[in-house]
Amino acid sequence: MKTDVAGERRIHVIQGEFRVADDPNVMLTTILGSCVAACLRDPDAQVGGMNHFLLPGSDDRSKHRQAESYGVHLMELLVNDLLRHGARRDRLVAKLFGGAATTQGLCDVGALNDQFAERFLRHEGIAYAGGSLGGDRGRRVQFWPTSGRARQAALRKYEETAQPNVNVPILTSSAGDFELF
Repeated sequence: MKTDVAGERRIHVIQGEFRVADDPNVMLTTILGSCVAACLRDPDAQVGGMNHFLLPGSDDRSKHRQAESYGVHLMELLVNDLLRHGARRDRLVAKLFGGAATTQGLCDVGALNDQFAERFLRHEGIAYAGGSLGGDRGRRVQFWPTSGRARQAALRKYEETAQPNVNVPILTSSAGDFELF
């Protein structure tokens, strides 16, 4: 966890993780390609959280060694931890980010993640307030869990480096940034 000069604490959420916070000085952040981050909050309880998942998985998680990477598991963990922190399911609001098609010629895992996340919200009756799904570029996402404010910065497309077949993501200028309130 990093602390900025202004006292804001940044917590980075990596693949297979989730975090919940009720501190107005906390910002959750992650970097996504085909993965999806669900940012959920209860505006009345002033609590929110973020997860970061790679694949939708299935209802039978016992068949998967890395169940924490699958959407069903991480969505359930995030919702349950929000409820433990005083949130109510009927007040939850979600923003979804990620699901880019970052690899050409292969299965579009990003689209599968997008579809799963939206379907999960509908099935659970969680309000969907928007976000940014799909595309062909990764993104850096910042989420302030108590206010629900979210910001993303698009990453450049993977570029060829001096070594063949090596792709390195590079951040672009803030010209592609946008905020959701």
